[in-house]
Amino acid sequence: MKISRDKYLNDLIVRMHNGLIKVITGLRRSGKSYLLFEIFKDYLLENNISESHIIEISLDQRKNKKYRDPDTILDFIESSILDDDTYYVFLDEVQMLEDFEEVLNSLLHIKNVDIYVTGSNSRFLSKDIITEFRGRGDEIHIYPLTFKEFMQVYDGDKYEGLSEYIIYGGLPLVATMKNDEQKVKYLENLFEETYLKDIKERYKIEKAQEMDDLIKVLASSVGSLSNPSKIADTFKSSLKSDISMNTIKNYITYLEESFLINEANRYDVKGRKYIGTPLKYYFEDIGLRNAKLEFRQIEETHLMENIVYNELRARGFQVDVGMVEIKEKNKDGGFEKKRLEVDFIANKGSKKYYIQSAYSLATEKKIKQEKNSLLNINDSFKKIIIVKDVIKPQRDESGIVSISLYDFLLDENSLSI
Repeated sequence: MKISRDKYLNDLIVRMHNGLIKVITGLRRSGKSYLLFEIFKDYLLENNISESHIIEISLDQRKNKKYRDPDTILDFIESSILDDDTYYVFLDEVQMLEDFEEVLNSLLHIKNVDIYVTGSNSRFLSKDIITEFRGRGDEIHIYPLTFKEFMQVYDGDKYEGLSEYIIYGGLPLVATMKNDEQKVKYLENLFEETYLKDIKERYKIEKAQEMDDLIKVLASSVGSLSNPSKIADTFKSSLKSDISMNTIKNYITYLEESFLINEANRYDVKGRKYIGTPLKYYFEDIGLRNAKLEFRQIEETHLMENIVYNELRARGFQVDVGMVEIKEKNKDGGFEKKRLEVDFIANKGSKKYYIQSAYSLATEKKIKQEKNSLLNINDSFKKIIIVKDVIKPQRDESGIVSISLYDFLLDENSLSI
């Protein structure tokens, strides 16, 4: 069954013929190859591009092993160009190509070639693109399926679908699997045999158990403020490990560069500055997070927050966690400083939203708690509370909008309500 990924298709369309190498990055098994070789290719064919002008090579296939040699692949591509019309070159798993940087830079000198590549996240990363192509690469980062994309293939209503999505996440192949056992086994094996193996080999990690433990610590603390120092204390007290804070910092960087986790920095709304640590870590796919914990810690409050974060990132927002400092009267009649949290500050161009993720607003006390930080922000940007409850969008007298999680996830324009 075909899954439409319109945002990424449009990302490729607007970059056509821009003179840069279009580089599709993302978590392994998130759909990079499918986007390029199926969705984008279909778009070209539907718009009267001849198949003879689409040169596609999957470098991970045994039959294409000879094309991993730089001179062989350049000769093949150049010999396939027979006229002055544009040729579209698709290279999958380009990191398997020897001296791929030189090959891609050589292709840029052919005037009627438009280049698109995918690369394994563990060997072909954003920082590599910046270093190797020096402004000649244009990155499109692809995320696992959003809930809206997931519902294209889910056989059930949105309530059952969200329950499934919260547990197993949005990797495309998982979304098409029919039973829980198959999904669990796939996610657990994928984490161990693909992601972790890649990281350990790339960075020559000797303390494999510590890396494994670190991932579990991060998975258990989704939605909580943390930092390497706090994690090091956890290792000493709970795991009886003397792993250094620098090693923890390095391991977290490796996980980020492999797109397994993302960090959300802390921002002082009134002071208009980044605080540094502590910050929050979120998993790019919630199913992988759950798999690492053997599906034993399914706290919907924290997982909902992770899903909201991922949805905002997939929509192209830069996402921070916010802090609002207020002065509050204490029992002695004096004033003391208090820090209130804003779950997310989402920025994209001139758009900015302050967002709270609330599993439920069942009591007046909970409503007051969620609104308190938003009410103490003095600018005019929209303030939103996303709730798991099924509610109609509503705006209170202070201008704070409350919307259902379902509406937020299924309507890409939901923040504009």
